[in-house]
Amino acid sequence: MLKDLAQKYYDMDYNCAESMVHAGNEYYGLGLSEHDMRMVGAFGGGMQVGDVCGALTGAACVISAKYIETRAHAQKQELHDVTLKLVRAFQEKFGSRLCGKIKAEYFEKEIRCLNTVQTAADVLEKVIVDYDKERTQA
Repeated sequence: MLKDLAQKYYDMDYNCAESMVHAGNEYYGLGLSEHDMRMVGAFGGGMQVGDVCGALTGAACVISAKYIETRAHAQKQELHDVTLKLVRAFQEKFGSRLCGKIKAEYFEKEIRCLNTVQTAADVLEKVIVDYDKERTQA
């Protein structure tokens, strides 16, 4: 499961965004290089300032890598649809998209944001499964 891989990377001391992208790369065979995945490092901790949760931004990066073939504008509607599903599902699960608010409820000193990363991975995996089903039925 995606959340198991996300935990593996989080346990290796990657931040929430990095863990999501590493896990997504491995789980979905995205073909991202180590350099590609380093670009999300600043998204951890809500872009280092408690803003949008790094697990959510990392999940959005996985969606981009999975669905964009050339550039986002070429697939604007498709990217919008699946990203909207992700953001809504994440917001529903956590009650917020903001790291600071999520941390206040889910952070545990011993495991830090592991629960958030695992739950975000579950949300992402479900969104992708559901979205792929919709696409094949259309």
